[in-house]
Amino acid sequence: MRIRPTALGYLRTDVSRQAQLWDETQIRTLAARLGYDFAGMVIFEPRSNRPPLAALKAQATRLDAEAVIVPAASHFDGGQVPDDLVGRVDVITVSPEQTYARWGQRHGTIER
Repeated sequence: MRIRPTALGYLRTDVSRQAQLWDETQIRTLAARLGYDFAGMVIFEPRSNRPPLAALKAQATRLDAEAVIVPAASHFDGGQVPDDLVGRVDVITVSPEQTYARWGQRHGTIER
């Protein structure tokens, strides 16, 4: 049994570009501040020719993660947090800091 809920980080290299290390640090910092057990970072490289969220969803399921933390919604296609991801885990953006909660999926986001 876990003491703290698990969170994963997610980012796209084509969005972060030179700020990738900064984005990773911001994700880890927010996870710690919110009390999550940070289990690792899923980094999507567009040249991999894999569906962008496949590895993230698989890892979240494997680790029974409660949340995915991303630098911004722009790390998802169209700048929109995917509903099917929010159906599995809470999605938290660093900037602006918002939570897309599973229980609140029909009610929008929670601003911190």
